[in-house]
Amino acid sequence: MKLLTNMASSSSSFSSSSFPDIWTWIQDLPPIMKWTSNSMSIPIYSSSSFRPSLKLSISKKLQSSSHIILSLFADYNISISLWTSKPIRINPKTTTLLDYEDNVSKIFLTLIDVILQYCPNKNISLFKLPKLSSITNFKEMFNFSFLTLSFLICIYEAPSDLRSECLHKLKDQYACEREVSKFLMRILGSNIEEQWMRAVNLAITNWIVEVKATKNALKTPSPLFSYGNSTFGMWKVQLYCPLIAMDLEKSSNPSPEEKLVFSMNYHQVEGVIQLNHRVIIRESWIEVIAKVDNIRCDIVKLVNDTLMKERGAGKAEKHFPSRISLQLTPIQQMNVLSISVSKSSENPVRDISSEKSIEGSLNPPNTLGLSISAGETVTVSLKPWKFEQSVYGNSGNLNWYLHDSVNGREVFSSKPSMFSLINPRAWFKNRYKNVYRPFTRQGGIIFAEDEYGENVVWKVDKSARGKVMEWEIRGWIWLTYWPNKHRTFYTETRRLEFREIVNLTLA
Repeated sequence: MKLLTNMASSSSSFSSSSFPDIWTWIQDLPPIMKWTSNSMSIPIYSSSSFRPSLKLSISKKLQSSSHIILSLFADYNISISLWTSKPIRINPKTTTLLDYEDNVSKIFLTLIDVILQYCPNKNISLFKLPKLSSITNFKEMFNFSFLTLSFLICIYEAPSDLRSECLHKLKDQYACEREVSKFLMRILGSNIEEQWMRAVNLAITNWIVEVKATKNALKTPSPLFSYGNSTFGMWKVQLYCPLIAMDLEKSSNPSPEEKLVFSMNYHQVEGVIQLNHRVIIRESWIEVIAKVDNIRCDIVKLVNDTLMKERGAGKAEKHFPSRISLQLTPIQQMNVLSISVSKSSENPVRDISSEKSIEGSLNPPNTLGLSISAGETVTVSLKPWKFEQSVYGNSGNLNWYLHDSVNGREVFSSKPSMFSLINPRAWFKNRYKNVYRPFTRQGGIIFAEDEYGENVVWKVDKSARGKVMEWEIRGWIWLTYWPNKHRTFYTETRRLEFREIVNLTLA
């Protein structure tokens, strides 16, 4: 099948637990002026059978010793080129390609730029690479960039007899490099990070769609990519997950038609969890206070509007957040004395307005009689999102539930009535433009401190003062699809789970 993209189209062998050390291989190459051939290559993946291998090569540009070209190719009897870079200008007088910072920067930025070209809605963002001497683990990030590029090229370009086995090996390694990938995202910055993740998750979505078409099961390399940061006064978790990789909790019959499946599949979740924290030293104990700063969740399409219109049911047909749950837990609990939450169980006040009317009429003069009718209208206003706090052991739980504004039922655990599915005025119809919508215009949600800034407070024994304590932030996000403008009776709910470890110093 044709995959969707917005881009025109001698060393150690690869195993599921180790990717070739591209950095060291390049370092060990002789100076370009002393090459005895026009190119050098290293296997990225080598099959144990007689199938072709995937190789990376570095070549001198013809009649020039100041430009190199990177390429990935399938090594058959006659090599098949899968990707070739533009010429990269280097300083040929260096001892090795990587002992001159400018050479390293150009190669690295070339890799980043090529990967971002696979992003479906690329925005031009300014990016300046920090001095390499200030970046720890740069060698690992350099190698990971080659791994990511190899993964994308293999999905989009590799011949079928090489592609399947190679992809499974590459995706195992990709899943093993989570710590390196998290650090790389911090170096790139949030704007480039979003484009990077959209490029990668579009490729993963294409791959899963292809495998499902053959009725095979596929465990994705990383159904969810998330990472946590602990900074002064704040914990932050960033997460991304392609919709197609989320667990399907429930769905209705009949099965959705092909265009609707396309629209639902080609989106990803982008979420941010920001929690403020502070430590207060009391006379008899230490208080650790955490509260919501920002919870954001967006459902972002992975193809452009034109393709979504041609292949899908429209850009307005997508999932929406229906429940978000967070659980905050101190990992070492020996010194934890108690936990408190700051929001009482709600006994909600209903805004009720009533309108009474009496109508009367006299019958014509030639008859006797008087007719009177009376009526009363009662209006109840319900808030679509309900927020609750609870405690389990020493864990503080924060929960947001979306409710149907007509019958008050939780959306993630219920399904709409047949009447509401065909009713054009149902609250979930035209849900991204209606003035009473429970979402942003883009279809996401924002829970901010001004409305959801309640505290979770732990009292910790004073003996822990000066120590670093770790907290687990565990979360679940439910996404639900109910038809928006498209005529269908299909509905479904999907769920993802994440967990990250953050810390703070009790001082």
